[in-house]
Amino acid sequence: MCKEVNIDMGCGCYGSGYQRARSFLTKEERIEMLKEYQDELDKEKQGVAERIKQLEAS
Repeated sequence: MCKEVNIDMGCGCYGSGYQRARSFLTKEERIEMLKEYQDELDKEKQGVAERIKQLEAS
């Protein structure tokens, strides 16, 4: 999850040039970022559980 601002391109972590993190996010943006983070953590947890099962089976 990359939440940076490119002066030339707006939000995003792609492109070239100077990039900096936003200092002030709206409440809605913070909620959305936290939901995305939670989703990534859920996926990571699932991946870890699958890996444990693979290792236990071998």
